[in-house]
Amino acid sequence: MLERSLVLFKPDAVDRGVIGEIITRFERVGIKLVGMKLLVSERDTAEKHYREDIAERYGQHIREMLLDMIMTGPVVAMVWEGIDVIALIRKLVGATYPAEAAPGTIRGDYSHISKDFARSKDLTVENLVHASGNSDEATIEIAIWFKPEELLDYKPGFTKRTLME
Repeated sequence: MLERSLVLFKPDAVDRGVIGEIITRFERVGIKLVGMKLLVSERDTAEKHYREDIAERYGQHIREMLLDMIMTGPVVAMVWEGIDVIALIRKLVGATYPAEAAPGTIRGDYSHISKDFARSKDLTVENLVHASGNSDEATIEIAIWFKPEELLDYKPGFTKRTLME
């Protein structure tokens, strides 16, 4: 099924300078980038993204830490499109906690902090990337970060065809 997914490169990914390498991984599997922007998240955007259900599942303190983290610096927000793209991106990204992520995944290759270490220091786990977990979540999240007119609908290779016409 053709679908779209939100991917956020969090401030730790931008700070580390690995966004180009990670984008390349998405491009190599053949999914299509249909929207992208660099921004610093406002509090209201962060609160819409890290909804109240986060506090219900993990506690308000964790939610506040996530809100603070996402606002610490630039974020690269992207929308990727492809067949079963949500599951594919989740597979590429790896387990939420980097120490549990398999080698070959983005988190397994580019981060390593365990949840136990982060908790012992009262830190958020820097895991570089957020990726929508399912289609309902993707629809909600894409609408938080993008206006409909900011997303493109095009066929791959359109530039070559346009130049040939």
